[in-house]
Amino acid sequence: MQPVATVLLRAMIAILLALLLVAQVFMIPGVAADTAARNPALAYLEVPGIIGGVLFLVLIEVVLVCVFVLLSLVRADRIFSTHAFRYVDIIIAMMLASAVLLIASFIVLLITGAVNPSILILGVLGVVVSLSLALLVGVMRGLLRKALQLEQDLSEVV
Repeated sequence: MQPVATVLLRAMIAILLALLLVAQVFMIPGVAADTAARNPALAYLEVPGIIGGVLFLVLIEVVLVCVFVLLSLVRADRIFSTHAFRYVDIIIAMMLASAVLLIASFIVLLITGAVNPSILILGVLGVVVSLSLALLVGVMRGLLRKALQLEQDLSEVV
């Protein structure tokens, strides 16, 4: 089952990456232009909004690429290696960066008065999810380190 699951997950990640790229190229600029047209007083936030939205999706794409590589390591039965830690560390860094980006976006929206309660709730939710996932992946990193150590100890015994 594991080979089938890793192949399916890798295929789903590839599809998700393609959809995120479409969102970066078409959806974010379109929504930003529409929002600027409906709120001319906030039109100056159009370009920073596009940059922030695209950057946020880039962070997600980097995480997905790292998960793709980790799945490749699982498939090759090389997940318990020091090579895997690099990708886990990148995932943690991207989660923390996304929380920082969301907080910075909130500050800009609060300063300009362009935030409503639903956006505020979504932003807080995004920060909490980003930080929670970073902590979860950090715990998983510790488990990976322990598994690597146990595998090395076992290979010494054999």
